[in-house]
Amino acid sequence: MELRTLERHIASLAAMPETRAQVISCYLNLQSGLSGCQNAWEEQVAALRKALTGAQLRDFEEALVPIERFRESAAQQPMSFAMFARAGEQPFFLALRFRVPLPTRIEVGSAPNIYHLVEIKDNYNRYVVLLATEERAHILAVNLGSVTQEVWRTRPELRRRVGHEWTTEHLRSHRRERIHQFIHDQIRTVDRLMSAGGYGHLILAGGARVTACIRKALPKHLAAKLVDVVPAGPNSRTEDVVAGTLRSFLDHEELESVSLVDELLGRMHTNGLAVAGTPASLRALKSRQANVLVLARDYQAGQGWDCLRCGAGDLALACPASCPKCGASRLRGFDVKEEMVRLAERSACHVEVVLHSDALARLGGVGCLLRFAASFKAA
Repeated sequence: MELRTLERHIASLAAMPETRAQVISCYLNLQSGLSGCQNAWEEQVAALRKALTGAQLRDFEEALVPIERFRESAAQQPMSFAMFARAGEQPFFLALRFRVPLPTRIEVGSAPNIYHLVEIKDNYNRYVVLLATEERAHILAVNLGSVTQEVWRTRPELRRRVGHEWTTEHLRSHRRERIHQFIHDQIRTVDRLMSAGGYGHLILAGGARVTACIRKALPKHLAAKLVDVVPAGPNSRTEDVVAGTLRSFLDHEELESVSLVDELLGRMHTNGLAVAGTPASLRALKSRQANVLVLARDYQAGQGWDCLRCGAGDLALACPASCPKCGASRLRGFDVKEEMVRLAERSACHVEVVLHSDALARLGGVGCLLRFAASFKAA
């Protein structure tokens, strides 16, 4: 799957209108095959069956049917699945395959749980790999951990015309020129691919000498996108090279995440274009002030609720039977973390997931960079 396809699915799930029937959000890690996650799957399904009653249980069983059918019949097993299903008057089913890991988890709620999709969208961004030796180049477009486009280039044979036609020095000069031309041809190909596909990152792979030559020849706009140089031999398998570059890319992504935390702190102490903590961040997202949601991976804020009539709500108390402000009974409960992610996706606010940051943890695990100054302060 390409990143743009995932982005469209996330946008659609985030905007999905709620109905009486609840949505099953199912994530399966298949790194050990279907049998490897079977026990966890059965335990979570059994727990949900015990927790649901009446119409909710009937809707759950009905929505579970296409999930079970797809899970058992998929011909090609990827590393992980994400499946979403709803029964009732507006039935819905979506199954997504990934070459990156996801947890094994099944949940039920009024809206799809999309955090794990948003996390892999952030972490497993798109990049281009230029794998080069002195004789050939292999250009790979990597999307969500999978190669989605490949371009091969082989350097033409050098004509060995030593003697009456060429001296040894002429041949050496010719060889240097052909290598120089070959390198620049690959750079132009990479440039066209990255420009046409909107790729923002480049990784070089190969032997030390040829990657050093390529790096030196990169124009400034490509050099600015260079993430790392990864060693690879002439006989390296494509999947091994991709795995090596993926580890390097994830390290680079984490560095970018930490730099955003630094920016969050700087803005809070200077121009006020940032807020931190759960209440202030949620308000910024609801008012569409947030430009970037910075979220710790282990951030958990529990449940919240709001009134569908007057907009009142609370993040600390359990959802009451009626709104204490207007008396209305149409109340909506939600998982705070999922609600933040949905609001961010609906307003084209980028979500940055941070694996570890003590500074972000001290701020409550969440913050927002703002589009314009906030009229409130973090709690």
